[in-house]
Amino acid sequence: MPTKAPVNLWTSAGHAGDYLGRADSIPNRGEGESTLLEFIPAKTQRVLDLGTGDGRLLALVKAASTAKLEAVAVDFSPAMLSAAGERFAGDSSITIVNHNLDHPLPILGKFDAVVSSFAIHHLVHERKRELYTEIYGLLNASGVFCNLEHVGSPSPRLHEEFLYSIGCTPETEDPSNKLLDLEIQLQWLREIGFVDVDCCWKWRELALLVGRKR
Repeated sequence: MPTKAPVNLWTSAGHAGDYLGRADSIPNRGEGESTLLEFIPAKTQRVLDLGTGDGRLLALVKAASTAKLEAVAVDFSPAMLSAAGERFAGDSSITIVNHNLDHPLPILGKFDAVVSSFAIHHLVHERKRELYTEIYGLLNASGVFCNLEHVGSPSPRLHEEFLYSIGCTPETEDPSNKLLDLEIQLQWLREIGFVDVDCCWKWRELALLVGRKR
């Protein structure tokens, strides 16, 4: 029998617009973003943002930087690409790339930091691990990977509690989500070669995974 294709609704303008409309209301999101910024090296000159959305996280990284920052923002949702284009209009230091993370990354060059925010959990698990390996290859020596991510809960009850805490229910949960246990992902990063791997912030199913290249 044929395998059912994974669901990904992010090409839908309505789905993307609904998310952008409630992005600021995600509980404790600002705390997670602030913690992520602590791990971006002061001398960072080139950043890659995977699943940039409307560019929210990348804008924070740029604002916090004291160096002259160059960045590449990757997304495939037309609505998100449009929103990011509006946010960074006239900023020649940022290149926006239309690419679906379901597929291997294109040639983008090397980076001092790779960041992502609530995007990689939309990939099937095998592709998540492949992407982590690709990210490691893109980092300069001592470069950092910071993934502010939606991870799986240890039990169905905790997952349901999380959904209600963000104003959602099992019936209205995004079918694009492919949540995975935090510890599995941390172990993957170690096996790939990342060092200083840790969960540096967590609130229920929202977690910040950080690792550095040797």
